[in-house]
Amino acid sequence: MIGVITPEISEARARDYLDELAFLAETAGAVPVRKFLQRVEHPNPRTFVNKGKIEEIAAFIAAGEITLAIFDDELTPSQMRNIENDLNCRIIDRTNLILDIFAGRARTSHARTQVELAQYQYLLPRLTGMWTHLERQRGGIGLRGPGETEIETDRRIIRDKITKLKEQLKKIDTQMSTRRKGREKMVRVALVGYTNVGKSTLMNLISKSDLFAENKLFATLDTTVRKVVLGNLPFLLSDTVGFIRKLPHDLVESFKSTLDEVREADMLLHVIDISHPGFEEQVTVVNTTLQELESLNKPTIYVFNKTDLFTFTRKDEDDLTPVKRENLSLEELKKTWMAGAGDQLTVFISARNRDNLDELRRILYTEVKKIHVQRYPYNDFLFESEEPVI
Repeated sequence: MIGVITPEISEARARDYLDELAFLAETAGAVPVRKFLQRVEHPNPRTFVNKGKIEEIAAFIAAGEITLAIFDDELTPSQMRNIENDLNCRIIDRTNLILDIFAGRARTSHARTQVELAQYQYLLPRLTGMWTHLERQRGGIGLRGPGETEIETDRRIIRDKITKLKEQLKKIDTQMSTRRKGREKMVRVALVGYTNVGKSTLMNLISKSDLFAENKLFATLDTTVRKVVLGNLPFLLSDTVGFIRKLPHDLVESFKSTLDEVREADMLLHVIDISHPGFEEQVTVVNTTLQELESLNKPTIYVFNKTDLFTFTRKDEDDLTPVKRENLSLEELKKTWMAGAGDQLTVFISARNRDNLDELRRILYTEVKKIHVQRYPYNDFLFESEEPVI
């Protein structure tokens, strides 16, 4: 894994990015061996990192029989060709890696079509580096035209594929929009958050369903919707694809229809992995994506998950005492700055240990009830004697 430290990216953040890249690589089935970082003013336009670092990486690859080098930023087609020549191994960038994971995780025809579209859009400008036989083909009547090369033929085939996939997605989007209209009467809550924060596990606990959940990035690609009843209050809960830093633009574009569940939700449950050292930045990434989806101002509950794994650096008054990392109790967590994050409702839970889920259900019941009563004021009498205890 190869990354850079720039004036905009600190060393700590660059290392965090490479840790995430290693997790992505493991998710895709690769075995991370070593990470390389170089401090630069800006990425080298020819080889991303500078000549000396490329030579160091090439020597390591030759000595260790490495078969794959992964760069933490999207490479241009020319950078990819130059680096491949210098390193003599297969080169992929972060975008390519994420697309590969998405391709392996897509289950429904909708998700597969979205991923295929993003893959072709990524591939189109990079065809040149994948061809070594660019000799001219014969022209002729009814053929591709005089002097057209194989690469030009493939470009045309891919453009046609992209057009067909976009048309296919439009049809699927129309079908999904029709399905969503049938659910408009019920209050809709969407789970959002960074990838691998525990959204699917929480979905299983709240909806008593059995969705696929594991400790890997992008375990969930296909949006799942379940009907949930708390007390006497029914609503729809949807689990959506997780967000990530540097998410490929083509992937965001092709998955916009999947994220319509977020756009059309009445309320959001923003799940946060409190145990992650960079969870504040993850929150920023999610909020930025929500802003792009015009969904940032929806009623939101911040759900700080994985409290069982969260540790806090505690230093005693005596400077000679070593720093200790301790778990904070629920009452201590409620006194931290996180409890009033962004003036939003917050709750601290451990989905794995099922800690404090009752409080989450109470808050969820109260907030969904507010929306329900506004929408159906004539049903208010149903809740007059209802205790919001689940």
